[in-house]
Amino acid sequence: MRAVVQRVKEGKVIVEGETVGQINEGLLVLLGVGDDDNDKDLEYMINKILGLRIFEDKEGKMNLSLTDINGELLVVSQFTLYGDVRKGKRPSFTSAAHPSVAEEYYKKFISKCEEKGIKTECGVFGAHMDVSFINSGPVTILIDSKKAF
Repeated sequence: MRAVVQRVKEGKVIVEGETVGQINEGLLVLLGVGDDDNDKDLEYMINKILGLRIFEDKEGKMNLSLTDINGELLVVSQFTLYGDVRKGKRPSFTSAAHPSVAEEYYKKFISKCEEKGIKTECGVFGAHMDVSFINSGPVTILIDSKKAF
C-alpha cells in the first residue's frame, strides 16, 4: 500500500456537487492499494499513519500523533499512486490492485480506523472527486508498506 499523508487544518471531498466527507484538523490520506498487498500491509499502514508524530507539541516540535491531538482523518482512494512513468509519458497502472480488491482494502482501512475511535470521513471509491484542503506546515509524508521509499 502507498499513502500520501498530509497534515491539514481542514479538508473535504466533493462528488457531483455534494460534500461526501469533511474534517477539521487532522490528516488527509490519499491511499493506494497494490496488486500484492495483504492484511499485513493494511495493519502496517494503519499503525504507521495513526502513530505518525507530525503534529506540534507545546515547544513547536513535531512530536504528537493524530491520536494524541484527537484529530480527524479524511481518506481518499488514489490508485494513481501506483502510476509508473519510468517509460514514456503515459502512466502504467499495472501494479495497482484490481478495483474490487482495492475497494475491499480501502473500506477495511476506514473501518479499522473508526474502530480505533478516530473520526474518519472518506471519499467515494472509484468516483471523480474534488478534494480541497489546507495543508498545515506544509507537512506531507509518503509511506509505502513495502518500504520502497
